[in-house]
Amino acid sequence: MVARGWGASLAALLGLLAGGCSYEHAIGVDHYTVFKVDPPRNRTVTVCHAYGCREKTKFTFTQSDIAEIKKLMEKTKKADTPHEERRAIAYAIGWMERRTGEVIGTKHDRPGMDFSGSGDPTQQDCVDEATNTTSYLTVLQNEGLLKHHTVGQPFAKENYLRGVAGWTHWTATIYEKETGVRWAVDSWIYENGENPAIVKADEWYVASINELPKATH
Repeated sequence: MVARGWGASLAALLGLLAGGCSYEHAIGVDHYTVFKVDPPRNRTVTVCHAYGCREKTKFTFTQSDIAEIKKLMEKTKKADTPHEERRAIAYAIGWMERRTGEVIGTKHDRPGMDFSGSGDPTQQDCVDEATNTTSYLTVLQNEGLLKHHTVGQPFAKENYLRGVAGWTHWTATIYEKETGVRWAVDSWIYENGENPAIVKADEWYVASINELPKATH
């Protein structure tokens, strides 16, 4: 469901003429390199906005921020399980979105795709969201806050048989260590700061704004 970023994905799209396709970057190709974004370094991330990572703003989470996130995750988890860690991840990502949104001006980012938002520095499309969420997840991983999961590269799905509703849509991902199951972590479908939906990647796809997976609470 993103109108931008097609140029970067053109090679992957060639030959995908049938509906219901999913794909990732080619082996050895890094998502950050494709969209010309600096990867996270320690607690510093590059926040994408204005659609397709057109604008990029550096943000550093303070040690106090990390302490607050850790406290939130510990409070959220009801047990030391992958399921409960995913719940904690959802709350952490929501918190990190609110924190960066207040500073860089994306706190009023509207949910889903809004064609009028292209080029607007206050708005984010699915490329922006997938990239940012991957960065936030990487910060959690760097800080030792992920026990049952590792961070994966973003991947995309599309179903052009559905017209505009089936446009290419990107999401961040995590892998469950014990089972190897990949989970989509989708922050794009709700307003800035709302918990993302975390669903099995094989079952994930946003068909329309009226058919959203539930936010993870």
